[in-house]
Amino acid sequence: MRKLVASGKTVEDAVQKGLSQLQLTADRVQVTVLEQPSRGWFGLIGAKDARVELEVIPDPAEEAERFLSEVARAMGVNVVIEHQRSRDGLVLALSGGDELGMMIGRRGQTLDALQYLANIVANRYTDSHFRLVLDAENFRERRRKTLEELADRLAGRVIRTRKEVVLEPMSAHERKVIHARLQHHDRVSTSSRGDEPHRRVVITLKA
Repeated sequence: MRKLVASGKTVEDAVQKGLSQLQLTADRVQVTVLEQPSRGWFGLIGAKDARVELEVIPDPAEEAERFLSEVARAMGVNVVIEHQRSRDGLVLALSGGDELGMMIGRRGQTLDALQYLANIVANRYTDSHFRLVLDAENFRERRRKTLEELADRLAGRVIRTRKEVVLEPMSAHERKVIHARLQHHDRVSTSSRGDEPHRRVVITLKA
């Protein structure tokens, strides 16, 4: 945790100086008074300023962002991380050069793993559950559209052949996309089969 010691004529003055140096608001720090101000003899001789210690309260998103930056640096990838809001919560959006693909991985597997680890890091610094989504070059949206198109195509195959289709193993998030796409389909239904990490979506013809 970052700490800073500041002085001022009063405790309040010292705190304000410390906040100004840290460029933070009062709710982001924990204050410990190290020394109360003293007026000294005759209000002059031996007078002492107040001294306070400001300890920065970690922000879950900032800690997750710091973790991701360190991972990217270790992988030799230059990234820019931006905060965005979506219906799923806080999104940490990665952007960068061609090497950013290393952080996405095959079908987003590396991105999913990094998201899992970033959430663990973030939740170390909060008492309530904190959820963040990790994205890179809008991969999540592009992957969602690909999965929806796949769901439509395979639903058509099930209707034509009247045989169930078992998809390859997918993450819980990707299975959810398939289920949601076909949830209200009038001819087919979906279910999941198997155990993690080999759990698969099954598309079958409605009776």
